[in-house]
Amino acid sequence: MSESLLNAAAAKFDQAEVYRIESESHPVSFESNKLKEIMRRDTSGVALRVIDDGRIGFTSTTDASREGELVDRAAALAPFGSEASFSFPAPSEYPTVDIVDPGVPHVAQQAMIDTGQGLIERLLDEWPDLLCDARLGWATGRGRIMNSAGIDEEYEQTSYYCSLGAQLIRGTDMLNVWAGYGSSHLFGDDELDRLLQTVRRSLRWSKETAQATANTGDLPVIFTPRGVGATMLHPLLSGFNGKNVANGSSPLGERWGEKIVDERISVYDNPLIDGASGSRPFDDEGVASRKLALIENGVAGGPLLDLQTAGQLGKSSTGAAGRGLASTPSPSSSVIDIAAGDTHFEDMIAGLKEGLVVEELLGAGQGNELGGDFRANVSLGYKIENGEIVGRVKDTMISGNVYNVLSQVEHLGDSSDWVFGSMRSPAMQVLGVEVAAKDE
Repeated sequence: MSESLLNAAAAKFDQAEVYRIESESHPVSFESNKLKEIMRRDTSGVALRVIDDGRIGFTSTTDASREGELVDRAAALAPFGSEASFSFPAPSEYPTVDIVDPGVPHVAQQAMIDTGQGLIERLLDEWPDLLCDARLGWATGRGRIMNSAGIDEEYEQTSYYCSLGAQLIRGTDMLNVWAGYGSSHLFGDDELDRLLQTVRRSLRWSKETAQATANTGDLPVIFTPRGVGATMLHPLLSGFNGKNVANGSSPLGERWGEKIVDERISVYDNPLIDGASGSRPFDDEGVASRKLALIENGVAGGPLLDLQTAGQLGKSSTGAAGRGLASTPSPSSSVIDIAAGDTHFEDMIAGLKEGLVVEELLGAGQGNELGGDFRANVSLGYKIENGEIVGRVKDTMISGNVYNVLSQVEHLGDSSDWVFGSMRSPAMQVLGVEVAAKDE
């Protein structure tokens, strides 16, 4: 059906592209210590994108019986579409990346149920008052892309994931802790134990509450890998998004090749890491994947570009196109990999007379993210006094600018941890974060 759809579109329009996806997923979820849901989800659909008289027409469907309507629908929409700044790419060489584990589709539902129950029981052994949630599952997917320039490629991917959450209610105080991990490959006891230990550590550090100290940027703040993702990733990546660069809203528009943060900071978008959830041999427009240095030794490398934004900037696509079935492609990251440093996480804590550890935020996205600003309440963070964690902070807000903060790095963790399978980061100790705490 893909071939006939492409042939019909190519005969009618100047250029045409067919994008088809199929996926099957098997999630299992627990809520409040009990098994809640066992499901199977199947998704399939096709999208048609055309260029005609210099304009883009796009339409899609998940109803196989209506695929024959797509050409006429694209013809009706194209005159009103955006102006195309690109042509569909010709075939090229594609890298090999290991993102399929043949064992994933053979994971039994009962095995996932047993894993979830086992994790929850191990938490309840130490904290019997907890309300625990867990989500486990596996999925398989296949994507195929064809265009009138000759591309006809497809790839398969498997995924396996587990996340574990715990809620502890003490009077009017409610504590929520989450951790998760995902991969294209099956993982076993070591990864599950690491997940469990992350939740246990958060619960132990949260046993007592402590008052954060309000300051104007001179209090050292340690971001765990999850804290880095929750606080700094979105405002940082917004500056590298090709759409923001093309429309002039990125603060990095004229700063490529310049030092923008501390020289110890290197951030890569790398879809070639075997087993990572976001890895792929080519992007959602058929452009070959490659490792892209967003920041290397503190210097701005280049933006994430799809075909359209690359054409608008007079550059080539970096293979960063992402899309949903019902949306046209746009620049997006695949697997964010932040280089580690040389300091143990425990040594960062031990070296501080006073400081704050940030792990999770509530209400992230406030402030001018396009300019690199962040501002949010700390939903999970801890006070450091005399080199020790003394308790969880409450009623505390942090704010700052990601470029300013990453220019005041004191220490980088010597190991990187995966955050839900699509980001790998070390812990960071920085200055320049403003902390506002409610008086007791």
